[in-house]
Amino acid sequence: MTASAKPSIQALMLGATGVVFGDIGTSPLYAFREVFAGGRVPFSQANVLAATSMFIWALILVVAFKYVALVMRADNDGEGGMMALLALASRSVGARPRLRAGMLAVGAFGVALFFGDGVITPAISVLSAVEGLEVATPEAKPYVIPIALVVLALLFMVQKHGTARIGHFFGPVMVLWFVVLSVIGARQIAHAPQVLAALSPHHALRFMWEQPHIAFIALGAVFLCLTGAEALYADMGHFGKRPIRLAWFVGVMPALMLNYLGQGALVLAQPAAVDNPFYLLAPPWALVGLVLLATAATVIASQALISGAFSAAKQSMQLDFLPRMRIDHTSTEEIGQIYIRAVNWLLLAGVVLTVGVFRSSSAMAAAYGVSVSLLMVITTCLTFFVVRHGWHYPLPLALGATGVFLLVDLVFFGSNALKIADGGWFPLLIAALVFTVMSTWRRGRELVRANNRDHAVELPLFLDAVFVHPPLRVDGTAVFLCAVAGITPNALLHSLKHYKVLHARNLFVNVRNHEVPWVAPAERLEIVELGHDCWRITLHYGFKDHIDLPGALRGAVDTVGPLDPMKTSYFLSATTIVPHTGGGMALWREKLYTRLQLNASPMAEFLQLPVNSVVELGTQIEI
Repeated sequence: MTASAKPSIQALMLGATGVVFGDIGTSPLYAFREVFAGGRVPFSQANVLAATSMFIWALILVVAFKYVALVMRADNDGEGGMMALLALASRSVGARPRLRAGMLAVGAFGVALFFGDGVITPAISVLSAVEGLEVATPEAKPYVIPIALVVLALLFMVQKHGTARIGHFFGPVMVLWFVVLSVIGARQIAHAPQVLAALSPHHALRFMWEQPHIAFIALGAVFLCLTGAEALYADMGHFGKRPIRLAWFVGVMPALMLNYLGQGALVLAQPAAVDNPFYLLAPPWALVGLVLLATAATVIASQALISGAFSAAKQSMQLDFLPRMRIDHTSTEEIGQIYIRAVNWLLLAGVVLTVGVFRSSSAMAAAYGVSVSLLMVITTCLTFFVVRHGWHYPLPLALGATGVFLLVDLVFFGSNALKIADGGWFPLLIAALVFTVMSTWRRGRELVRANNRDHAVELPLFLDAVFVHPPLRVDGTAVFLCAVAGITPNALLHSLKHYKVLHARNLFVNVRNHEVPWVAPAERLEIVELGHDCWRITLHYGFKDHIDLPGALRGAVDTVGPLDPMKTSYFLSATTIVPHTGGGMALWREKLYTRLQLNASPMAEFLQLPVNSVVELGTQIEI
């Protein structure tokens, strides 16, 4: 792409506003309301000022200082997100295998928490928006849940078509949303300017000092204004640091502050408005329009999370944390726009279940925040290892840079942990199930590779033995996929056993996924000649690269000769696991791994191999 074709900083800011800030931008719909919901925090003017001050300073400390100033510096070749941070942190402690193994487990649990959050964010966002109809007319109450479910179902149903056609509307709609947040907030501040005193942190600090128990409870609701902060880091690779930072400080942060101050001003002037302060900020004539705009904004926020779930699943597959799933690319221009059917329908099932279990945004708010706050704790811990071991900062400086944020994260998590019995168990249960799948799949893959190494013959030695009395050579090229580089693939053993022939050219290909987002095309191929027209080829990919094995092999033609698609066959070793007691995992985990393997998408599809040129030869092993 030429310099003139690069998007302008304004275009990137617009795109970031539409994609990055949807979740945190829709938090005003329910966050302020939840502080005083259920009478957990006594209503008083002093407590309203304190709560408003807590919202303002939570945005400053956690979003502006932690994420924008610190975490966004910990980029993995320009990419962000939990998987990118996990890969970066684990690389930084590569010389400490036990620490690295523990870090990978913690990071994988962080990804599982993201999926747990993924089932509740669309539900609470869309439902809280549609609940505005109850403010407009109480007769709409019976229709709120059906309307929300229809909106959510339509959202997931259109995922297979991609967001290319509607994505360019995201930015303008969200800009309009933040303008409206600012206007209705500023309008109310003008009527009760005394709320501006909440800009001083002393109101929040005095509240914590004088009523520590109540303040601790209130923090669980205040935290809701931070949900979505992870997106600033996760979407860094799409827009860059500068556009995200500018969009935050120029537009999003002022709009959120004005709206929270406006809700505080409204409640100070009209205490009865505490039941739904957001929608009561608007004049009656604008209420229906605000509901429609809020619904559009929450759909966009949910879309960003769904797209993030697809991306996290793809990265997890390539880092060997999840079984292979079919990936459809929904855009010919943007390689990052993907659709994973299994993830899409599992998320929809979880979202529908969430709406059915909790039935209101207030009930969901009791469940919301536990997984996100724990995810923030994990992010801060991984950032410490990057600062200490990746950037090689002195230990006191590394602790100072992350310790304060870790303390804040732990306080928020502690407050949210009070919600576990009231519904917080739900996203944690989903995260635990996802983590069980991830850890079982990764451990199973490790045991399979260990079994292959223990029972295999080194490839050079095997070829030397074969060519003492060479078999019949037939025209064409055979590509043998090797799970472990340098060992003889089972497919070759079975091919020689059954067919008694060897192709004129043989390529032994091993695909390696690295803990970096991208591998440059010039570094994709590593070729070693083995003699007798045989080559060992290693293909290197990053966790965000698109894997296309035939396309990558075209880069080897100068070394191995032309690869005629009509004369090239791909041989895969299909391994069947036989669960047994006393193996490398508990029996139930071996059975789970076997089930996951059986339901994984075909390796040929994952590697983009031509279906009519693939030969699978199977074997059974115990792990």
